[in-house]
Amino acid sequence: MQQSPRHRRLSSDERSLQQLRANSSILDYSVPGRTFGGPPEVYLVSFRGRGLSRPEGSLETLIREHHQVLIRLGAAYPRQMPELIWKTPIFHPNISSNGIVCLGGYSTHWVPSLRLDQLCEMLWDMIRYENYDVESPYNREAAQWARTQTAHTFPVDPRPLRMSSPPPVTIAGRTGANATVRDVPRRRFPTEGPVRAVPSDFDTDGLEILFMEESLEIIDAELVPEGAELAGSPEILFIE
Repeated sequence: MQQSPRHRRLSSDERSLQQLRANSSILDYSVPGRTFGGPPEVYLVSFRGRGLSRPEGSLETLIREHHQVLIRLGAAYPRQMPELIWKTPIFHPNISSNGIVCLGGYSTHWVPSLRLDQLCEMLWDMIRYENYDVESPYNREAAQWARTQTAHTFPVDPRPLRMSSPPPVTIAGRTGANATVRDVPRRRFPTEGPVRAVPSDFDTDGLEILFMEESLEIIDAELVPEGAELAGSPEILFIE
């Protein structure tokens, strides 16, 4: 059966959000009230990182590290903007005290091609004060505070939502996303035993790591302490 354009778009948004979650240490989400038979229309998106809130009745602006926003993809989506409702305390010029979110020009001139993962990146930039507008605020108190405050450096969290490279790992005494397998034959490794790599100065405490390379199948690699007995190992990997 042929799928409707809306169904295809919702499916595409679901895939893009899954990919974003896999490539982010900040974002997670759940699908409240989901029923089988179709892609989600409602997401509860969580962000773990530094934002700002102000307790009711207080003049002190505090760091908050957990944020949630409910995203409803209504019947007119993607022709019309999703409904956004902030669920956790936040102090931001463009988010009202009852959780209504203003996306600037997108609120009046929505762009249907804007994907759900891109929208989440915009929301994260609002949380961390990388994106805020004090000229047309939903929260005038927050706008005035943002104009004059000196207690915080913006953005309050420097991390982008999407990692530009894999998270750094420590291998063979070196740390960094560029740690790679060198001189590995382009064939499947034996499955009779683990492939072992010896770090020069690393306490593994039983840690196991999967080395993955696009041209290879997954290799089970076990880090072992320096000087460990390697007799019987089917292969040894040299780590760059």
